[in-house]
Amino acid sequence: MRRPRCRPWPWREGPDVAGGGRRGKKGARIEIIPLIDIIFFLLATFIMVSLSMSKNQGVNVALPGASTAQSLGDQSEMEKAVTLSVNDKGELFFNKDKILPTQLPMRLQTYKMSSKDPKVIINSDGAADFKYVVTVLDEVRKIGIAKVGINTDKK
Repeated sequence: MRRPRCRPWPWREGPDVAGGGRRGKKGARIEIIPLIDIIFFLLATFIMVSLSMSKNQGVNVALPGASTAQSLGDQSEMEKAVTLSVNDKGELFFNKDKILPTQLPMRLQTYKMSSKDPKVIINSDGAADFKYVVTVLDEVRKIGIAKVGINTDKK
């Protein structure tokens, strides 16, 4: 007895095997090179936007330079820190608020009570009298804040 011959599966017939048996029809094709270009453009845009979002809490002063200047740490950590600035006239600023030196201990005490890990960054103009900077540093130490950084420019 002769065995009946089976027909091949529909996706295996004809010369267009890769096309799934659909003759004359081609599937959609995704071009990868323009897609990569767009991804790199978006990546560069997000990097530029995130760099421009860095926050400066102090007033602008002409910082002195130091050849051994180092980063104070992670940017997110430094955004939580209080910035004390002394300009060339000896005026004192708590973040961007101008205060009197007599108000500094109360402000620092309030900050220390509200923060789990208080940090202070001292900005001082290069032309500022050093006695003002020492006074600010002394007040910070009296309150008991141990993490103090002095902001400088890298030479």
